[in-house]
Amino acid sequence: MNEDIQTYPVVIIGAGPVGLAAAAHLIRKGESPLLFEAGATAGASMLQWGHIRLFSPWRYVIDQQARALLDARNWQAPDLEGNPTGREVVEQYLWPLAQVPAIQATLRVQTRVTGVSRLGQDKLKTAARETTPFVVRIQTSDGEEEDVLARAVIDASGTYQQPNPLGAHGLAALGERALASHIFYGIPNVLGTERARYAGRRILVVGSGHSAQQTLLELAHLAEQEPETRLIWAVRRPAVQQMFGGGADDALPERGQLGLRSLALVEQGQVRLVAGVQIQALVSTAQGIVLRGEEERVGPVDEIIATTGFRPDLSFVQELRLSLDPALESPVLLAPLIDPNVHSCGTVPPHGVDELTHPEANVFLVGMKSYGRAPTFLMLTGYEQVRSIVAALTGDWECARRVELVLPETGVCSTDLGGSCCTPAPTLVQVLPTVSRRPRSVGLHD
Repeated sequence: MNEDIQTYPVVIIGAGPVGLAAAAHLIRKGESPLLFEAGATAGASMLQWGHIRLFSPWRYVIDQQARALLDARNWQAPDLEGNPTGREVVEQYLWPLAQVPAIQATLRVQTRVTGVSRLGQDKLKTAARETTPFVVRIQTSDGEEEDVLARAVIDASGTYQQPNPLGAHGLAALGERALASHIFYGIPNVLGTERARYAGRRILVVGSGHSAQQTLLELAHLAEQEPETRLIWAVRRPAVQQMFGGGADDALPERGQLGLRSLALVEQGQVRLVAGVQIQALVSTAQGIVLRGEEERVGPVDEIIATTGFRPDLSFVQELRLSLDPALESPVLLAPLIDPNVHSCGTVPPHGVDELTHPEANVFLVGMKSYGRAPTFLMLTGYEQVRSIVAALTGDWECARRVELVLPETGVCSTDLGGSCCTPAPTLVQVLPTVSRRPRSVGLHD
């Protein structure tokens, strides 16, 4: 193919906070990306847990290049110290951003990406690969298919649509699929749209993270109004004290309060906590659903809420040469920096284009998807990722490799708290040093 690959646009997959930030950064660099969103609106996945309040205040939720586009339209910014719900983020930030004319012109909703490859080349062919455009196959809500050519692909499709199963082996538990109508994966709106499903029922919540705790707090509130409601909390870990976070000393006050309130539910007997549960099978009995492990038997219950985390959907990028960690399914150079066995979201070191690079040049998994199965992602980390990637894609390698991360023990990126890369950031708590890197092509490992 004779046409210069640089004449094609950058394709972004997913119009959540990080995907829209990537579009804003590209537009501010004079690019015209294409942004595909499978949902009906920008932020569609976020709306599925829109009733949940974020730990991070607004000042950590807004990307600065996105804000520059909004401010040019006299956007009314929210109180930066307040903690928004997911729906408030979508309605007050993502929807106005999607309506900025420069972004609106790039965005196609109800358009799912079903495959990415190289034009005329499968995964095996190497010759001229880096100078061959990507072919991005899309499908609209009416089933129509189309191929779009791109010079780079930024996959910000997230992981919320790929929940982990209940089974201890990483597979669905025996009987799990047959009982799917009694299982909610994610964070249900217990006090809203899902109230009738749970009121007065015996409910089992599985998972030890913040999603489980938030769900239990709402269920406990429901139980106060509907006294027949019974709550069981099952976790895999045998020791549970660390589940409840930093309490009053937590750097994110909302997160600390969540842990304290969850602990109180257990101590006061509102929730029965069962630790060390290794689910192998779900069995439907005359009394209800029973969970069985090697030794455990939990239940019977009427409904199960699986807050067991998420994993990336890699099905539509199978024809690309990705280098993924075998455990986390994140980019291999990023994996040791985010391993949840070692790191919390506040201890992840700075990373950008180099750590997100694959053998396939100019394809990047970003945002929550870049973390694979790790749950330690913070939104500002994703904003710093796309800032670095866009700088590299537009030839500004000095800016791309000046990757900084400020940690008021929260993992906040300095470049997103003041100015852009290559301009001074404000004085902040702790700036981790930039890693010195040797220049190289986008998408190639050393």
